[in-house]
Amino acid sequence: MDLALSPQDEAFRDEVRRFLAESLTEDLREAGRKTAGVFADFAAGLRWHKVLAGRGWSAPTWPKEYGGTGWNATQRYIFARECIAADAPRIFSMGIRMVGPVIQKFGTPEQKAKYLPGIVSGDIVFCQGYSEPGSGSDLASLKTRAVRDGDDYVIDGTKIWTTGAHVANHMFCLVRTSSEGKPQEGISFVLLDSMDLPGLSVKPIVTLAGDHEVNQVFFDGVRTPVANRIGPENDGWTVAKYLLEFERGGDAYTPNLYARIEDVRRIAREEAADGAGRLIDDRGFAERLAEAEMAAQALEMIEMQVLSDLSRGRNPGAISSAMKIRGSETLQMLDHLGVEALAWYAAPFEPEARELGHNEPTVTPEWGITALPLYLNNRAATIYAGSNEIQRNIIAKAVLGL
Repeated sequence: MDLALSPQDEAFRDEVRRFLAESLTEDLREAGRKTAGVFADFAAGLRWHKVLAGRGWSAPTWPKEYGGTGWNATQRYIFARECIAADAPRIFSMGIRMVGPVIQKFGTPEQKAKYLPGIVSGDIVFCQGYSEPGSGSDLASLKTRAVRDGDDYVIDGTKIWTTGAHVANHMFCLVRTSSEGKPQEGISFVLLDSMDLPGLSVKPIVTLAGDHEVNQVFFDGVRTPVANRIGPENDGWTVAKYLLEFERGGDAYTPNLYARIEDVRRIAREEAADGAGRLIDDRGFAERLAEAEMAAQALEMIEMQVLSDLSRGRNPGAISSAMKIRGSETLQMLDHLGVEALAWYAAPFEPEARELGHNEPTVTPEWGITALPLYLNNRAATIYAGSNEIQRNIIAKAVLGL
């Protein structure tokens, strides 16, 4: 595969760099540098989303007809690489990445007109109501029930590990609308137009790293219109599988992996080896870092093919499972190296150091304040979006025919 940029691609890259240099304020860059979870500080991320929307760049994977950029695979990859290299904050993108493509494929004209413009502008912020206590990777066993009452569904149950439920203003949700037949056959995909609906409550879950990103959401007689259902009743499993392909394989992993490689290198250039000299010059450490970089390069080849397929209207399919496996496991490899390089400086618990505007002295050096939080938060990377064991089962069935 020829990865050399064409003159047109180089011109596009230069355009992106100019835009980032002009548009990224120092506080937005700080939010990007201090991100140790799935998304940046929400307020900073939303500000950046609206800046991108003003340029027409907030939905880089969407076709122009729905407010997207219409970029090809190479342009999207260049944009992702340049944003990460410039410390742009990672936006809360479940609307762009996940439910937006679902609405485009399965939604009615009315649903497309109602939701897609707001997702692009940043005014509509979705969170994902999938996992439940006891129904994570075995999603088909979910128990949150929706009973039809006139023109509404009445929802009772609970969702857990709901990222961003405390900042979102909408939710896409899987609910059980029938107990007949196979578990997958009684699930529907519905949208909630507010996170302040009567009967809906959000309980925070604070991670080991001290971050509030995930929550448990409770439904006690929550109503949502039947008109907010995406796809036919009891066929939500089809919609959910389509969405998960985008969650696992719709974005490139390697821009983030390459940024993490540079983070680890920066720490290793500052920290000492066990004997003498810098850790970056220690042969054993350098070999393991090189191994992680080769894994990222191998994944990049897969990603470029998938992004090319997406640009031609093909969904990722089972290859998204391979991307999710390799991407998450390589990320954890780099997190381990980052903590190892930082050594005892990784131990202090200083979540306040990652707050925007914090300027007090810290025990951990400035270049290492996200190393341990990234390590802790990314332990979940091989579990969320379907555990890697489940992804291997998908590959065995869909690719190998086992």
